[in-house]
Amino acid sequence: MLVAGSYDVIVIGAGHAGCEAALAAARLGCNTLIATLSLDNIALMPCNPSVGGPAKGHLVREIDALGGEMGINIDNACIQIRMLNTGKGPAVHALRAQADKNSYHRLMKWTLENQQMLHVQQIMVDKIVINNHEVCGIVSETGEFFEAKCVIIATGTYLRGKIVYGDVAYAGGPNGLRSANEFSGSLLESGVELMRFKTGTPARVDRRTLDFSKMIIQPGDDQAYNFSFMTETCTREQVPCWLTYTNEQTHKIIMDNLNRSPLFSGVIEGVGPRYCPSIESKVVRFADKNAHQVFIEPEGLDTNEMYVQGMSSSLPADVQYSFLRTIKGMEDVRIMRYGYAIEYDCVNPLQLKPTLEFKCISGLFSAGQSNGSSGYEEAAAQGLVAGINAALCVKHQPPFILSRSDAYIGVLIDDLVTKGTNEPYRMMTSRAEYRLVLRQDNADLRLTEKGRQLGLVSDDRYQKFSQKRDLLDSAISTLKSRLITPTDEVQTKLKLMESAEIRTGISLYDLLRRPEISYEGLCRHFSAPAVPLLVREQVEIAAKYEGYIQKQTGQIERAAKLEEKKLPEFIDYQQVRELSVEAREKLSQIRPLSIGQASRISGVSPADISILMIYIEQLRRRSEKEDK
Repeated sequence: MLVAGSYDVIVIGAGHAGCEAALAAARLGCNTLIATLSLDNIALMPCNPSVGGPAKGHLVREIDALGGEMGINIDNACIQIRMLNTGKGPAVHALRAQADKNSYHRLMKWTLENQQMLHVQQIMVDKIVINNHEVCGIVSETGEFFEAKCVIIATGTYLRGKIVYGDVAYAGGPNGLRSANEFSGSLLESGVELMRFKTGTPARVDRRTLDFSKMIIQPGDDQAYNFSFMTETCTREQVPCWLTYTNEQTHKIIMDNLNRSPLFSGVIEGVGPRYCPSIESKVVRFADKNAHQVFIEPEGLDTNEMYVQGMSSSLPADVQYSFLRTIKGMEDVRIMRYGYAIEYDCVNPLQLKPTLEFKCISGLFSAGQSNGSSGYEEAAAQGLVAGINAALCVKHQPPFILSRSDAYIGVLIDDLVTKGTNEPYRMMTSRAEYRLVLRQDNADLRLTEKGRQLGLVSDDRYQKFSQKRDLLDSAISTLKSRLITPTDEVQTKLKLMESAEIRTGISLYDLLRRPEISYEGLCRHFSAPAVPLLVREQVEIAAKYEGYIQKQTGQIERAAKLEEKKLPEFIDYQQVRELSVEAREKLSQIRPLSIGQASRISGVSPADISILMIYIEQLRRRSEKEDK
């Protein structure tokens, strides 16, 4: 067998997971290869040309705080940006950016190609090579062997990918690219359990055939937000999106043609995403609704292709034309690419450790949609963690694990490896029990130090972070130390701020707790220290939500005690007869690292946790006796 190269880390796939994994491994000093089916699909956006949104925006900020690339890339490829959920509390504020998808691809490709220690190559991988439960490398379709100490699977939706719409069905990946048809068999031979999932995408239509005068314009925000804590863009030209709606005629055409839908005829076997259903599924599931939102979003500045969000479909081409032309503003629409469903193989994530390494195969990692998740952001977050841990594995250093109280990334990975998923997993704010402290605005305060310790945070980034942290600490300290008393002048100022009078002395920090008082108002009337907007926002959140944050911090501390109670790797759960049968089976399969992780496994009851705690205490005492 021809040895074509020897690497510390090989990453299979150059989607959003693969890009972050390869960059992280290379930046941590590992000789890294990223193998892609096509150099033209690096960081491809085969579905929605956007980044961020509820919970997903949190992931992007966290990736950035740790030294990842997605935030910087989307800031540079952004053509519209909006802050969502501003009518709600700061815990669920969500930044979302529309991307120029070709620009996003080009920028990420350039970044990969110019990263030291990283080699980019177009390779079809057919086989994973494993010896004595330890990964050794990969074999390409040309028979070349690439040796590696660690391999990261980041294959997205390309494993035995099958494109389906109407009566059309063929092997293929997104956007007409090839599918990897041999690699699944190699994984199965190695003892890896695979699942079959399904996702889909809507039609792309010609901008010139749309009547925007019949739609509702969706402009970007006036404020130039950024995902990356390093980006300093203050102004940005915003390209609008447009809103229209389906109607009863649209729904009738879909219902009349359900027998032609592969989703309902049994042609599609894979499990689809519940939180991003096709228009066929929405019309059937929500039969009482007369209309569904349809967002028309540009795919880029140098194309007339428009993405029809909300209309994912695998109905035949003629039916797609029929129902789209019933929608206001789309009466004369021309389709440039038909919508389709795609079935693909993915790994059952219960086979993975929290590091994203396989439990039974040393040095083999998996990240992204190949783990049963959905979305670019979820993929990138897993890719970053897999890349970090592969590099640490090569260096024989302790693994990097984020807890549920550290980051949304920790919630995402813990959900996958502890609970598993029976459908494409999507990150949502409701999944994070500590979301009040896991806000997108404080991702750098939570994670930059961790990224610095790993070696991913540059000197420039760390200096900028330190300056912001110092400004925040100084501003809070100043407000707490500056007292005002109930003088006539103070009462007049409070009246101007539409706030109640004070009866005793109060600090500016306590005054800021009032809902109607803003930091800007304190600057104008009480000479509070001038600080950048992002710092002002965080000071306000710290003051107004202090009680809630303290309460949640207490919950985190109590939960941490369960995480500290480690479960020995050698436990034979089948021999702990007091446990329920289901608990024995689940614990044996997942092999949790701690009592805390065990408590989150579906089917493990509080009674089982009590038994486990007694059992490990007995083990501890027995060990102490033997040592004496």
